[in-house]
Amino acid sequence: MSIPAFSDISKSANDLLNKDFYHLSAGTIEVKSNTPNNVAFKVTGKSSHDKATSGALEGKYSDKSLGLTLTQTWNTVNALDTKIELVDSLAKGLKAETAFQFLPATNSTGAKLNLTFKQSAFHGRAFFDLLKGPTANVDAVIGHEGFLAGASAGYNVQKAAVTGYSAAVGYVAPQYSAAVTATDNLSVFAASYYHKVTSQVEASAKAVWNSKSGNAVGLEVASKYRLDPVSFAKAKINDRGVAAVAYNVLLRPGVTVGIGASFDTQKIDQATHKVGTSFTFES
Repeated sequence: MSIPAFSDISKSANDLLNKDFYHLSAGTIEVKSNTPNNVAFKVTGKSSHDKATSGALEGKYSDKSLGLTLTQTWNTVNALDTKIELVDSLAKGLKAETAFQFLPATNSTGAKLNLTFKQSAFHGRAFFDLLKGPTANVDAVIGHEGFLAGASAGYNVQKAAVTGYSAAVGYVAPQYSAAVTATDNLSVFAASYYHKVTSQVEASAKAVWNSKSGNAVGLEVASKYRLDPVSFAKAKINDRGVAAVAYNVLLRPGVTVGIGASFDTQKIDQATHKVGTSFTFES
């Protein structure tokens, strides 16, 4: 079993609850292409329900023999990002990543160093913001026979203070997984469950309780049904009565379309509903 990162202990449940629901944006488009010399390009665009638009252009070069990946991104807020990754080059199981950002409009810069170390029963990460603070965030997960336990903590070097801490436990099996997390200095508790019922049906549920805001518990359930090898449908609803549905289909090799909508079942007669579409082109 591959040990997940701390943020991915509830990944199966979170992905089913959050991914491939297209109503959050009025429209999104993504175009991907690859060249013979290991360079990949990706262009993304998004239109919000408030009629605001955003986009990004990304170029990525990979050299698997060296374990090197270079990624450069330019987006519509005129931010230039450069990321350099080295995998297994410095040590087996170690991934080193440096990320730089430059905003020409304000001449502001950013620099980060991220380290990930993976072994058969361990997954540890460290994130350093070199110019702000500087700050450090570390997390680690250990696992044995499907059982997982992890913790994370943040530290501000300039203030010499711990900025936050979290903990999580979980269990992963081939057909299901469960996790309990405590975040925001152990004040927000979440329990999630994922079950692959059959090869066509998946289900997930998540309950969240914030100890700082009373006794109310938020609940959300979702399901995914694979209609055929090239399409699937999803649906979810939460304790506030907000429901969402989505449909995804591979029209032809390299062309994927997604359609989604959300409805407030307690305010059917009001204009609170949202509809969104997504188009992905790959070559």
